[in-house]
Amino acid sequence: MWLKTEQLSAALAKKLAPIYFLSGDEPLQLGEAVDAVRRAAKIAGYDSREVLTVDAGFSWADFLQAADSMSIFSEKKIIDLRMPVCKPGAEGSKALVNYCERLPEDTLLLISTGKLEKAAKKSKWLMALEKHGVVVQVWPLAGDALMQWLQQRLRDRGLIVGKTDVAIIASRVEGNLLAAAQEIEKLYVLYGQGSISNQQIQDAVADGSRYDVFNLVDAALSGRVERVLKILSGLRHEGIAAPIVLWALAREMRNLIHIKRQLDAGQAQNVVFMQYQVWDNRQKLVSYALARLKQKNLMLGLLLAAQADRQIKGAQLGDCWESLLQIALVLADKDVNAPQRSF
Repeated sequence: MWLKTEQLSAALAKKLAPIYFLSGDEPLQLGEAVDAVRRAAKIAGYDSREVLTVDAGFSWADFLQAADSMSIFSEKKIIDLRMPVCKPGAEGSKALVNYCERLPEDTLLLISTGKLEKAAKKSKWLMALEKHGVVVQVWPLAGDALMQWLQQRLRDRGLIVGKTDVAIIASRVEGNLLAAAQEIEKLYVLYGQGSISNQQIQDAVADGSRYDVFNLVDAALSGRVERVLKILSGLRHEGIAAPIVLWALAREMRNLIHIKRQLDAGQAQNVVFMQYQVWDNRQKLVSYALARLKQKNLMLGLLLAAQADRQIKGAQLGDCWESLLQIALVLADKDVNAPQRSF
């Protein structure tokens, strides 16, 4: 059965299919669709998950073995099969058809992959998956579809924004849904739930400030202290709100902690990077930072983030911008002092 992306949530709420095949080259929508299937499966009692990634060293025999083996810890399990390129090859095609012909009990197969080519829609393996499960093809959004997506995203965050102001956000993000999600999160961090004015949109969703905030994070990850000082000073003098800077730094800190833990547990780097939306242009930078930063330093960064948050809210004495600098220096792997509570 073919479903549109916006139909998936309602379908998951009714009944789980034994197979979900999700494809597309729009990373945010694809990632959130995959997460939605995982959450629904978790609620339905699929407590065990086996992650397989189709790469150069992958064996389709391992996939069939995973389908045949029962979980030690749970009667229900998910086989999370990730294909960066939507081309299983002859062996993979045969394995997928074989799987569909003898669906294992209490097993949910979740396949996430890149863009589905038109020719693949008539392939035997995809028709087998469609016959027994759900196929969702994620498309990039533009025009009215992008506007509707933005409006729904804003509503989900409790933000009330006029159509003209939604168009401002759309023009700034230029179809980049990840950037759009970040801008909406910034609006929520700055103003909370409720109506957002045109001026607030103009102030928060600014081309220059958006890039400067993320340039600050990247400068810190690369260990370029002089650039960190320059960007942070510029943000402060341009009137960029401290909560936006804190959000960007704390978000990166939390992501690095989770990525580091999963890599230390033996998960494949390409899989973990995909999960946390570390795309090709940042993978080298993030890898460099992970090699330098220790877990205890990242935890210190979170403590400093909590201190900055209290200072911003007036619940603790001290300059929040000094705390933001300390967080950036932690990301740059420079020695900083542990925060002290002062009221």
